[in-house]
Amino acid sequence: MLDNENDLETLGPLQVLRVKGDPDAPTVVMFHGYGASAFDLYPIHEVLVTDQKFNWVFPHGHLSVPLMPGYSGRAWFPIDMAALEEAIRKNDFRNFADRDPEGMDVAREAAYLMLDALGIPWNQLILGGFSQGAMLATDLTLRKEEVSKGLMILSGALVNETLWKELAPKKSILRFFQSHGEFDPILGYANAKKLEKLLRNSGLLGEFIAFNGGHEIPAPVIQGISRYLNSLS
Repeated sequence: MLDNENDLETLGPLQVLRVKGDPDAPTVVMFHGYGASAFDLYPIHEVLVTDQKFNWVFPHGHLSVPLMPGYSGRAWFPIDMAALEEAIRKNDFRNFADRDPEGMDVAREAAYLMLDALGIPWNQLILGGFSQGAMLATDLTLRKEEVSKGLMILSGALVNETLWKELAPKKSILRFFQSHGEFDPILGYANAKKLEKLLRNSGLLGEFIAFNGGHEIPAPVIQGISRYLNSLS
């Protein structure tokens, strides 16, 4: 198991973990969640059952965020942790549907530069992520003029609804995979279903896995990812 920043390589403005598979297979790019790192989602590729040996890229968030004394993680954009904890206490889930989260523009620019440096044709890229990484992956996918190979939204949320509603119909040939915990205390289930509805109403086809849990990636989601990737090969 990799767990050392010496294992990272630089692509454009970002550091990444790379796993090389079949040169003719698509490349899966997975953006981690707040406070995690490129190493957080890395084990996913080891437990999937796929017909092809996909290539994998796990980007390392450009922001360093303190988690506790002596420990820090990475992120794509800042989160007001005090406000988040208060929202959880009040069962009033955060909602980005009316805007971009602060700092999303910086993350988007860095991610596009990294993808350019990767040099993979867009139609051979499958973008995905967990939590704020899923928001970023969805935003990148919808804003790009070309259509990607796929999109995986793990415990994500609807962001900038007006813009996404305008962009999504242009990606109607794209098939997506989405999962969300019915009792997610961080990003509410209702907001995830709202995102699914927007994508489906825009003509996209996909699978939505709801599971009896919180902000996590349980076994049924891993099985769903395997199924989804096999359907794209």
